Amino acid sequence: MGGRGVLFAVEEGDGARLLGAVDDTGVMAVVEEVEERWERGWLVELDKAWDALHRCLTDGTLTYDGGEYPLSHAILGGYLLHEGDEYVVSYATPDEVRAVAAALARLDAEWVRGRFEVLEFVEYDGTAGEDDIAYTQAFLPDLRDFYRCAADAGRAVIFTVDP
Repeated sequence: MGGRGVLFAVEEGDGARLLGAVDDTGVMAVVEEVEERWERGWLVELDKAWDALHRCLTDGTLTYDGGEYPLSHAILGGYLLHEGDEYVVSYATPDEVRAVAAALARLDAEWVRGRFEVLEFVEYDGTAGEDDIAYTQAFLPDLRDFYRCAADAGRAVIFTVDP
């Protein structure tokens, strides 16, 4: 998956509509509304670093169920709401967001470097070299801040990426 990933902290109403959607069309309609609002205070752009970050936070794989909770729920984990040829949407509940925020608060750039050293990134498009590690590390502070703010506000989080 080479697309650009974005996390959105959604209000309770949007979360309820997402969980209540009866099909992919309904999910995507809500996601499009959230994306169109583009509320800077309630999103974090991960660009293409989301792939390496997810692998670091889990077991090195690019799967929905790899790794251990709560870090496994930071990006692709949680509830998979939509997986299509053109889009992926996953959802973390407000309780999961609080758990993720607490777990992320303990991580720093050296932790990310250590994950690159101990994990095998199967079918990874990056290089896992110094530039790749630095690029991935650069997104961690914003990811931590985003989850802290979302947790403090009691919001759910959706991750979107166009593969």
